[in-house]
Amino acid sequence: MNIIIQSTLKTLEKSKFLLETLSDNEFCDCSVPPYYSSIGSHIRHILDFYDCVLSMDFEKRIDLTARDRNKDVERYCILAAEYLNKIINQLTNVDYNFDEIVTVIDDLGTGKIEMSYTLAAVLSQANSHTIHHYAIINYILDGLEISMADSDFGYNPTTPKRAKLN
Repeated sequence: MNIIIQSTLKTLEKSKFLLETLSDNEFCDCSVPPYYSSIGSHIRHILDFYDCVLSMDFEKRIDLTARDRNKDVERYCILAAEYLNKIINQLTNVDYNFDEIVTVIDDLGTGKIEMSYTLAAVLSQANSHTIHHYAIINYILDGLEISMADSDFGYNPTTPKRAKLN
């Protein structure tokens, strides 16, 4: 299996652990300032990103603005887990040409644009994007006073940890 898929699956396994650990109330709690977003909204956003990549059309176009945004996935751990399992199954059961050029459609703030990527690049971006959202989730977990058993949740474990300032 390709290292990109291996890394992606390893990263997504952290979502599985989180979904097995949290209650639905904790999952959709929006009480942590300053953004008042829920863990569920971040998990849904992560999975929508992958779903867009995996929904590449016959013209090799990936539209990152075509996210599903299913609000029930944000509220219920079981639905998020089903969505996660769908993404994991798709990632493990497709034979990818990682050097293939694809067209990625995204809105970078001034409207939709089309960019050329390799499939490897967009999957790597999805993995980094997931880790970024895990960092936000980690902040929310801290605000909810929920500890995570995973000591490297929310950052790339190959990057050295920063020392806490006292």
